[in-house]
Amino acid sequence: MSDTLILAVPSKGRLQENVQAFFARAGMPLLQARGARDYRGAIGGVENVEVAYLSASEIAAALAAGTAHVGVTGEDLVRENISHADTRVALLEKLGFGHANVVVAVPQAWIDVRSMDDLDDVASHFHSRTGRRIRVATKYVNLTRAFFARHGIVDYRIVESAGATEGTPAAGSAELIVDITTTGATLSANALKVVDDGVMLRSEANLVASLTAPWNAGTRAVARAIFDRMAAEKRARTMREVRTRFSSCDADLVAKAVELFRCVAPFGGPTSSGMLTLHCPPDTLHGLATFLRAKGASMVTVGALEYVFASDNPLYEALEARLASS
Repeated sequence: MSDTLILAVPSKGRLQENVQAFFARAGMPLLQARGARDYRGAIGGVENVEVAYLSASEIAAALAAGTAHVGVTGEDLVRENISHADTRVALLEKLGFGHANVVVAVPQAWIDVRSMDDLDDVASHFHSRTGRRIRVATKYVNLTRAFFARHGIVDYRIVESAGATEGTPAAGSAELIVDITTTGATLSANALKVVDDGVMLRSEANLVASLTAPWNAGTRAVARAIFDRMAAEKRARTMREVRTRFSSCDADLVAKAVELFRCVAPFGGPTSSGMLTLHCPPDTLHGLATFLRAKGASMVTVGALEYVFASDNPLYEALEARLASS
């Protein structure tokens, strides 16, 4: 069994740019030896990693099949394309980009349709009046069926959309749609509106691990190294380093600062010279500085952090837990 970890990332578009920036921030730039047309690559700083450049939907399929160990793709594609997704993959962490909602949208002219219950009434009336079921255009067949079933809607049929889904009602090939939206501007431009309780999924890019891939000691060690770097960058991005020195500082003062300002003392209490280092969320910095000066500190400095490596590795621990239970 190979010790090489297969990492699947998007091959094009804004999602690829965001993924490249994400790995670069963690000190692991994505490398393509022959440029953008090379669909295999590596990552800087970590050995035994093969990067596979795939479409977002192909990434979901590769993770489900176990031909990739780890990938970055949207939760919408995981939920749509992988049957019983939670038994085959582990969504380890939301990455803060690639946001899109999967929504039910109807014509704005349907002024009486504000909820899924209203849509159920319209669908039933349409069926009884015409003998036909109302048509729903979508690329999200499985998500649509599950969502409509939860709302008890049965008088509909799905028209699978291969192109611009938002244009199908105006073209007369469907009465309503299920599609993704970020701002809603495209829906509005096509005279569509989102049903009030019609947000099926609030999706974003996720770090996803395959539970069916051939994990061994080698690939687990590679995953641990990758996730350790990711966690170190995240800790640094969400904290600032606060440093001060004063003679009256003691363990009780540090404990109070930790309690009030959500900070941590990474190296314990003050040194013998009174030097104290704290890591603090940006939104509590001024309050902490005010508190420390009131306790006798004459000067408090604040600096950015690049990486913070800790003894725990939460992403890898989450992966191990899922592999153990699968």
